[in-house]
Amino acid sequence: MNETQNSQIFNQRLPRCATLIEARLDEWLSNSERHGFIPARLAEAMRHAVLGGGKRLRPFLVLESARLCGMTDEAALNTAAAVECIHCYSLVHDDLPAMDDDDMRRGRPTVHKAFDEATAILAGDALLTLAFEILADPATHRDPEIRCALALGLARSSGRAGMAGGQMLDLMAPGAASSEAEILRLQAMKTGALILFACEAGAILANAEAAQQEALRDYGTALGVAFQLADDLLDVHGDAATVGKAVAKDQDAGKATLVTLIGADAARERLADLQGQAVDALAPFGANAAVLAAAAEFVANRKY
Repeated sequence: MNETQNSQIFNQRLPRCATLIEARLDEWLSNSERHGFIPARLAEAMRHAVLGGGKRLRPFLVLESARLCGMTDEAALNTAAAVECIHCYSLVHDDLPAMDDDDMRRGRPTVHKAFDEATAILAGDALLTLAFEILADPATHRDPEIRCALALGLARSSGRAGMAGGQMLDLMAPGAASSEAEILRLQAMKTGALILFACEAGAILANAEAAQQEALRDYGTALGVAFQLADDLLDVHGDAATVGKAVAKDQDAGKATLVTLIGADAARERLADLQGQAVDALAPFGANAAVLAAAAEFVANRKY
């Protein structure tokens, strides 16, 4: 297949994944006997945070990496849902007044604006713990060692040495001179770690051979850096209506990014290099990895 055909398949599979993940998340967020009683306001806030929007790129990466290693979408769907719960919890907390203080997310009011700050904090807490409830469920994988490996990987990518640690570095960054190495470390933790885990989760689910796991980790590492760099460019040059959230936030807050450090033109060149690195990492999979290669192109050229 050529690049155009690969992009067409990607453009079909991404919304299909969004539909699948929306339905699975709706199941997990339902007030049912299986899941126990959930206070109505908390349930409503969680659903507001999770359902009805978003590219669902991270769960897509879980499904596609699993597919690449011989797993079905159904077999990987719970893991994909757990990853999306973590991502959505992070957005809820990131939008709080004590963090980035954003009013809009995915084109609608953030959770603390639609409800209140205390409810938003609890909704984020509940989504964080729900992610691990999902991974611990025997329906996620029959092998408890695989479930433990998934839980460990997700905890590391989202915790103190991953996303939460990266957020702490981000809070400390405004007004401080930052080197390229410091910016890359912050972004690798805050944004890249969860994207990396999403890419390797499929290999963990399939208990894939070491070479396949390493290839997907390399792909995920490059993709995570590319995603954040594209995000930084959108913050400078993007349109709020298209992006679905406020732009120019980093500049207004005095945060250093690669774009502010090396300039937009050099950042775009770096982005193209990262796309190439991501695609090269998929070489062991041959033509079977064409959709993930198209995903790297999407990330590098995204407008929202």
